[in-house]
Amino acid sequence: MTDQWSNQHLRFAIEAACVALWWWNVDDNTFGMDPRGFDLWGLPNSGSVEFEELSVNIHPADRDRVRAAFIATRSVDGSYEIDFRIIVGEDIRWISARGQGADAGIVGRTMFGVFLDVTGRKQAEEGSELLAGEMSHRVKNLLAIAASLTAFTSRSAQTVEDMARELTLRLAALGRAHDLVRPLPGEQGHAVILADLISVLVAPYDDLGAFSGRVRVAVPRMGVGERTATALAMVFHELATNSAKHGALSSETGSLAISGSTEGEVLKLIWAETGGPEILEEPALKGFGSRMVQKNLAGPLGGSITYDWQPTGLVASLAMKAAALAL
Repeated sequence: MTDQWSNQHLRFAIEAACVALWWWNVDDNTFGMDPRGFDLWGLPNSGSVEFEELSVNIHPADRDRVRAAFIATRSVDGSYEIDFRIIVGEDIRWISARGQGADAGIVGRTMFGVFLDVTGRKQAEEGSELLAGEMSHRVKNLLAIAASLTAFTSRSAQTVEDMARELTLRLAALGRAHDLVRPLPGEQGHAVILADLISVLVAPYDDLGAFSGRVRVAVPRMGVGERTATALAMVFHELATNSAKHGALSSETGSLAISGSTEGEVLKLIWAETGGPEILEEPALKGFGSRMVQKNLAGPLGGSITYDWQPTGLVASLAMKAAALAL
């Protein structure tokens, strides 16, 4: 096989692997890239670019780390891999720079390596980390909820048999609520009525004995689509969980009223707790659950939530696009 064919085959392999080539003059800090490299960085193909000019496109949080890492490669034996973010217009891309350290393979004061676009891999990793965090948060919540349900079921039950029956019903309702929050593949729900969705989510916390009816739901009759049902369910499930752990639903004398109204194109819902433990100071709201509530409201629902910590209980105001609920 001739050298010409070998080079052509090598180019085919590089293009098939979506690899961008770069070279770096270690004396004048000039960077050169092939056309794929300039396209990856969102820069006009000028053949070469100053290292500092290239650094401007690196995410500010990664810039110093990348600069130091590239300098350090000259004294580190073996191959290296540096992952970092770059900003291309309004997009953030993850780049993996790979090469040989300790000036291995340097030619005429120029080192060589490749860039890979690893954005998809990084997004998948972030998604896995988010899911793992959510699952850990959910398991802890379920254990806390089970303990809370057991505690206030025992206060209203007259016999062991009554307690077993009521607790079984509560746990079954909790299971139905959990299915709404994270449906199994192939079992995703279709459009549901907003009041029905909320009622199922708070049903485990409504007392079945002497204090039956302490949870009241009065919201506009609206359909909730499959996509937004899960997001909305996660929001109310989190609010109910926190109330059962720390708020009105943790007390046998506590009550919850969920009301709503539409104002133009905006749906407003009020979550009002009373009769729970006295609130002496405003919580920090820095945990995973609080961030998850904000993310689900701001994303598919185009909404927001504000918290008013009254001494008698939390009053949360939720606002969202009414049209988004049907999606």
